[in-house]
Amino acid sequence: MTAPAAAAEHYLAAHRAFLGNGAGAAPAWLAALRARGIARFGELGFPTTHLEEWRFTSVAPIVATPFALPHGGGTSPAERDLEAFLLPGAGRHRLVFVNGRFAPRLSATAGLPAGVTAMSLAEALVRDPEGVRAHLGTSGADAASAFAALNTAFLADGAYVHVAAGTVVPEPLQILFVATAEPEPVVAHARTLIVAERLAQVAVVESYAGAEGARYLTNAVTEVVAGEGARAEVYRIQRESLGAFHVATTHSRQGRDSVVHVHPVAFGAALARHDLTAVLDGAGSSCLLNGLYLGDGAQHFDHHTVIDHAQPHAESHEYFNGVLDGRSRGVFNGRIIVRPGAQRTDSKQTNNNLLLSEEARADSQPQLEIYADDVKCTHGATLGPIDEKALFYLKSRGLGAAEARALVTYGFGAEILGRMAIPELRAQLDGLVRARLLGGGGSAG
Repeated sequence: MTAPAAAAEHYLAAHRAFLGNGAGAAPAWLAALRARGIARFGELGFPTTHLEEWRFTSVAPIVATPFALPHGGGTSPAERDLEAFLLPGAGRHRLVFVNGRFAPRLSATAGLPAGVTAMSLAEALVRDPEGVRAHLGTSGADAASAFAALNTAFLADGAYVHVAAGTVVPEPLQILFVATAEPEPVVAHARTLIVAERLAQVAVVESYAGAEGARYLTNAVTEVVAGEGARAEVYRIQRESLGAFHVATTHSRQGRDSVVHVHPVAFGAALARHDLTAVLDGAGSSCLLNGLYLGDGAQHFDHHTVIDHAQPHAESHEYFNGVLDGRSRGVFNGRIIVRPGAQRTDSKQTNNNLLLSEEARADSQPQLEIYADDVKCTHGATLGPIDEKALFYLKSRGLGAAEARALVTYGFGAEILGRMAIPELRAQLDGLVRARLLGGGGSAG
């Protein structure tokens, strides 16, 4: 039996044990959803570099590690241990998950405005089963991704945010998934469902972090549903342990005249892969994907994006910047699809990579698929070392070589952070970017 086949069998056996350990008592629709997930995982198996979508990213280290579901009962972090990963300011509403399981003691949900629901998925399945059922797993994310299918197969807990029609949430909500150091490598199938009904507005900060040096796998799926005229902003901060692996899928679907902004920022993990799909399924909708990744050592970041213009008069803007040092590698594959009839589409895509060492590497693959004739679509990609002319200019103004290099490098990150609408988060990330670039990297922050 090959290594990928043996690894797949490991998870199939774990799923049978999962069902026998209480999960088998789920409602029929959830049981069917899980069954679909494990069946799809069995069909797909783990991806290899022979597949076009994965040719730059090997998941061999994940396949070689027999990650187990957490057994519970491990040491839970204290609130003070989470301060570095929380939004600044007291009284913030947050949902905290430890190794994939909701931690009420570390969460704060009291005093949410009327019309706003923020709770664990496990609780929502009891209190609002029909609301969850209407949207959970409907994105089709698990159809193409073995990891997303595996997440669905082990679906047990996660975050649920629902904002009723016409409701404006005045402050951002935070969802924090934290991994602890365990005796054996564990996997957390993190799940998030965000629903903004008609004319609702919400901002969610989705954070992932882990104990320094811990070896684990985060396998995350986030689904975002924006109704007619709704506005949903998702800030996704990945600060995993440098010994960890992070595989994620984010899928958004938009109604007429809606706005969705997704800001993925990646600092951590030895290997991180993030698939983002945005379906603009309503006329007049607007989407922004605004990402930053900072790599050092042997880190590997892979972002695959699909922006699907399914209706006319919609616009999308996509900006991904990478700063890569040491032997790190960045992969970006950006695909824009304009469906037949999606006239007056306006779509722009840019990927810029700054290589700080001779061993750093970046691969960029922009793609356009246009099936309408009245559209404006552009894409561009750059990669290379620091501009020597810019360095010379700064040094001629009195800056030292190290200061000049840091300033030019910092500009790559500041461009992305400048598009973020939460001042406290922007300032927090600005500090992390400065520390990473000025301090020479190595830490996930």
